[in-house]
Amino acid sequence: MDKFNSLKMFVSAHEHGSFGAAASALGTDPSTVSKAIRRLEQQLQYQLFHRTTRRLQITPAGLEYLETVKKLLLELDECEQHLASNNEAASGTLKLNLPVSYGRSYVLPLLPAFSEKYPDIKLEITFSDEYVDIIEQGIDISIRTGTVADSGLIMQQLSPMDFLICAAPNYLESRDTISTLDHLNHQDWIRYRFKQTGRVMPLLLNQTAPANWDDKQHDRYIVDDGQALLSLCEAGFGLIQAPHFLLHKSLQQGTLRPIFAPVNPDGFGVYLLYPKRHFPSRKVTAFIDHLKLSLANMGETTHHTWARNLDLLDPLSIPD
Repeated sequence: MDKFNSLKMFVSAHEHGSFGAAASALGTDPSTVSKAIRRLEQQLQYQLFHRTTRRLQITPAGLEYLETVKKLLLELDECEQHLASNNEAASGTLKLNLPVSYGRSYVLPLLPAFSEKYPDIKLEITFSDEYVDIIEQGIDISIRTGTVADSGLIMQQLSPMDFLICAAPNYLESRDTISTLDHLNHQDWIRYRFKQTGRVMPLLLNQTAPANWDDKQHDRYIVDDGQALLSLCEAGFGLIQAPHFLLHKSLQQGTLRPIFAPVNPDGFGVYLLYPKRHFPSRKVTAFIDHLKLSLANMGETTHHTWARNLDLLDPLSIPD
């Protein structure tokens, strides 16, 4: 226990810059902190701090030692929290960061059941399609769609990201049959522009693009909001290509119809991200379990979405 307390005093002295400030933070006196650091130095046979009248300056050996000590204390704290959580109901504030379309379409509908099951968990939710530093902002869980670079976080794929070309029934009735990719050249299109880059999303296909396809010739309507993309398409303005989660409700209700089989670009998916911890908190694991169960009930797994079961000729059967 003396060694443990000494390590805590060592970390606090570095963080606060003096024995006096460290003592104040720990509720003890400066001489106790000073003696604890000196005992550590005697045991290690290394000087941990250069002492001056104004401030402590950590030595290279002290810096190396500090890195290991902080990891040990963090692991111990996480383990204690994990053990405590096993004896308690999930509780506390859970901070979620969600992409706009996926968050509205998929996550918001499952929150009532989650809150009923875990009444002691408070939810703080932010919506953003842009990169968010979840460590800096203290976010517990982030969900990202598209492609995700290695960020040093725990990353789990919730599902692939399937793209479908769709149109409203009244649009399809007013046009010749669209049965080949080349027919896509002669349609009105509603395109999506990424806010971060200003680029219009290209047409994604598993096969060769239509003959004479030119992105710039198919930009009569351009929006930077997923819901606007959906609304214009449902109103019969033209074709869209959009991810399966944005289209789920519209296809289920019959306000949109798929024209071709879904496209599954390599690397595109829906990903769950959260900070690396040996023992994630009970509130975090509770939400992840609830989310995965809800997705499974919709026919979505790590490698499959409901969109791959669509029959383009018969009436759609899409899970709730």
